[in-house]
Amino acid sequence: MDVETIRVVLDKKLLEATDKVARRLKRNRSALVREALREYLRRVETLTLEERDREGYRKHPQTASEWACWEAEAAWPEK
Repeated sequence: MDVETIRVVLDKKLLEATDKVARRLKRNRSALVREALREYLRRVETLTLEERDREGYRKHPQTASEWACWEAEAAWPEK
């Protein structure tokens, strides 16, 4: 794993909150920041894919016949 050291500027309250959570989770500050950044990047990727899907459906809305094939799949099974 190739690792780079960077410098990040945080306001005092954010740094204190970060350190408090890191202590509670028994992690060091760098590990907590890495995990938070990974999670944020996953969220951004998910939002990007969702927006792409919305745009695709906006440009090419599904027809009633396309929806009909899913009705049986979405229905609750009979008892």
